[in-house]
Amino acid sequence: MAQQQKSSVETKHEFVSAPPEHHKRRQSVAQPDVLDVETSLSELWAGLAIYKKNDTEVAVGTAIHDGTYSVDFAVQNLRLSKDSSEEEQRRMVEDHIISSLAKYRKDHVCKLLGAGVTAELDSAGPHLCSRLWSELDIVPVVFKDTAIMDQEAPAENVDELADSVARKCLAVFGPTKQPRIAINYRNEVQVDRAGQIRLSTREDYQESVREPTWRAVQKYIKDVKDRNLRMVFFSATPQGGGVALMRHALLRFLQREGVNIEWFVPKPRPDVFRITKTNHNILQGAVGPEVRATDEQLGKITSWIKDNAERYWLKDKGPLKPPSEGGADVIFVDDPQMPELISIAKEQDPNRPVLFRSHIEVRDDLVQEEGSAAQHVWKYMWESVKKADMFISHPVRTFVPSDVRPTELAWLPATTDWLDGLNKNMQDWDVKYYLHTLRQTCRAQGLPQLAYPERPYITQIARFDPSKGIPDVIKSYAKFRDMLQDAPAEQAAQLVICGHSSIDDPDGSMIYDQTMSLIHDQFSQYQDDIIVVRLGPSDQLLNAILSMSMVALQLSTREGFEVKVSEALHKGKPVIATQAGGIPLQIEHGKSGYLVPRGDHDAVAKHLHDLFTDERLYEEMSSYAKHHVSDEVHTVGNALSWLYLASSVAGGKSLQPNGRWVNDMAREAANEPYGDDEPRLPRHLST
Repeated sequence: MAQQQKSSVETKHEFVSAPPEHHKRRQSVAQPDVLDVETSLSELWAGLAIYKKNDTEVAVGTAIHDGTYSVDFAVQNLRLSKDSSEEEQRRMVEDHIISSLAKYRKDHVCKLLGAGVTAELDSAGPHLCSRLWSELDIVPVVFKDTAIMDQEAPAENVDELADSVARKCLAVFGPTKQPRIAINYRNEVQVDRAGQIRLSTREDYQESVREPTWRAVQKYIKDVKDRNLRMVFFSATPQGGGVALMRHALLRFLQREGVNIEWFVPKPRPDVFRITKTNHNILQGAVGPEVRATDEQLGKITSWIKDNAERYWLKDKGPLKPPSEGGADVIFVDDPQMPELISIAKEQDPNRPVLFRSHIEVRDDLVQEEGSAAQHVWKYMWESVKKADMFISHPVRTFVPSDVRPTELAWLPATTDWLDGLNKNMQDWDVKYYLHTLRQTCRAQGLPQLAYPERPYITQIARFDPSKGIPDVIKSYAKFRDMLQDAPAEQAAQLVICGHSSIDDPDGSMIYDQTMSLIHDQFSQYQDDIIVVRLGPSDQLLNAILSMSMVALQLSTREGFEVKVSEALHKGKPVIATQAGGIPLQIEHGKSGYLVPRGDHDAVAKHLHDLFTDERLYEEMSSYAKHHVSDEVHTVGNALSWLYLASSVAGGKSLQPNGRWVNDMAREAANEPYGDDEPRLPRHLST
């Protein structure tokens, strides 16, 4: 018996615009379902609306906007079978919209950047937004204040509603064609525009981790919600660095779960960021001993922090006020740039827990050197940091000065998010769009062109920072190319060095210029195959570059944790990296990649040669890397640790970590200890 048709579509108005015939011919001559990297796509936005006529019929409106004008629209009536369940009907609506937009972008040779979605449609298709994001790389923005304009003919006006949310969606995007960061009057970061942007569902998060991790995190979510705890993070910047990436991901997940968690940043001051970046380099030993921070400069940091606290966070029910006056129940000072906040918070309420999170290496040998620049900076920081109830560090013992009391020391790795723009799987159409964007950027800056897919490439993705080992990347690549002298140059792997910028990192231009000079002065024979580029704030662009690379490098000379290593492994990319900071915790030498001494260019070149000439070795290493990444470096595992800490110290409780990993304590307290077969970061560097 033939299966009864579950739905049918009646088109009331079809899309009428047409793509350039040249693009259509070019696409058909190549491969009909594959986009050429050379093809330029029109960049558009969509608006999506729905009107439910009755239990089995809905009108779906789609509007297309080019940034200036509405350029197209369509209206379809979707008839659903009476015997369909509510879940099946929701799925049919979602499938129809996803397939319609996928067809539109292919037929019109375009890239849909964002989509405005009415609240009614979000309710009718609760997985639509996450599917727009995961399947079509469209940023979905939900608008609640939407209503059918003409109640006498609501179905006929669904196209107008779609057009309205398309225009509203467009207003969310800035000049870089990325959603604008939203910060409210108290300098609170409104992650995903206070929940308007919906990238992932609860089910997406659950499927991204192993069951013990999910069960444990749900126990602590219930506890902090039942106790109505207010958790507050403070860090220096809302965008651009690893701390900001982690906080966006953490709040995106926990706010979706209903946890009362907030994140505040100060009003930026470029002169202060120059000082804090210098302090960072001094503490890591990334600059010479002649570089020092003066008392006047350190005083600028203190006055900057106090000014922000008084203007934004000590007002009525501000986060620094005591809990009895509506302030936070637990405070996380999530950045070594703002230590004075610890003192201010303790002045407001000495009994309220304040936890300090250090994201950098603080070299104890330099700190203990009498009269050193590092000792001077550390003494300034320690005056406030010592008042914190806990010192949380990357899990590397040498990162923690001996002043820190062992009873108050806890270990926590940096993390990433498998569902965000940096890491999600993208369809070939979207990857090619971003690689075309890379080509346009290189062309505009007068840089060499990436020859992919004709040639493979190696990449290091990192900020242009003195500690990232970029000169070692260049020198190692040159030695690798020297080993391939007998092979045709036009088939050899290229090298891509790229990264974002951050508002608190003024070193980028200087390091970029030094890198270009090194290439031109010492390795000019390879200069056409080395692409060094500073990129705009598109996570998916970095994602595409890493996804299509053969091998990833991370040759840092000094390092915190550098979770980019785990991001590459998660994509099945063998990683060659230095034994710096927390990097050795992420790579299993000879299985998922290779660890080399700092500055050992010969070793890097040899490992590159092996991976490019031994196909079996490459495939085995790639497969192992992809399947052996711990939940600890993903947002859900990270949330588990922060929730456990809040649960264990807020409301008069106390916790002495005694140099243990927060994740271990959390799993044990939740009665979900690690099993022997569950991937876990090694613990040896923290002992």
